[in-house]
Amino acid sequence: MTPSAENKLPVPRHIAIIMDGNGRWAKNRGLPRTAGHAAGAESFRRIANYCRTLGVEYLTVYAFSTENWKRSEEEISGIMRLLGAYLKEALRDMEKNRVRFCFFGDLSRLSPQLQKLCNEAQSLSSEYDVQVNFCLNYGGRDELVRAAKSFAEDVAKGERKPEELTEQLLESYLYSADVPDPELIIRPSGEMRTSNFLLWQSAYSEYVFMNVLWPDFGPADLDQAIEEYHRRNRRFGGV
Repeated sequence: MTPSAENKLPVPRHIAIIMDGNGRWAKNRGLPRTAGHAAGAESFRRIANYCRTLGVEYLTVYAFSTENWKRSEEEISGIMRLLGAYLKEALRDMEKNRVRFCFFGDLSRLSPQLQKLCNEAQSLSSEYDVQVNFCLNYGGRDELVRAAKSFAEDVAKGERKPEELTEQLLESYLYSADVPDPELIIRPSGEMRTSNFLLWQSAYSEYVFMNVLWPDFGPADLDQAIEEYHRRNRRFGGV
């Protein structure tokens, strides 16, 4: 692992972030929620670039949950426009940035145009090393149900036997197959809950909850979270 130039601490291999607080950031400024999401998108760019500088191998971000469809049509449309604009920008600069894109979630509910952008980004970046996982129309419970159904279908086809199921085999049916579990999960905004994020993968992750809204989250906050991570005693059930 590469030490941070700022805090001299080795960075976790995989960091995950619940990007929370965009709406409150906008409300505090008398702005529409869409303005908060635009500011949050800029924060993501800033933190993704900083993670790459630090040597983080995997960054997973909660971009849009299965529950977020309950929001207003205006807000959802704004989020999808921002995502589309970001993906077009990423495709344009892909050779320069050399970041691998991966998507966790059911993309079938997205517009055909957005699905096409996601598929292009994932396909064209498949050989790059630094990986960003976008949890998009994602829910941890939904992921586990889909994995169980996929395994049951393979059993019904005679390709698997029920007694073959192990933790390792179930993991191969998850969106995150072949991706190491996150060592550190960060939730800005002051909320202290997991919100259906990476339920399986977070079994032994260290959570750091921070009282800063996501649009205001910067490199110094990430350094602080990494410092807190290093203060933890990770025993994995041992002594």
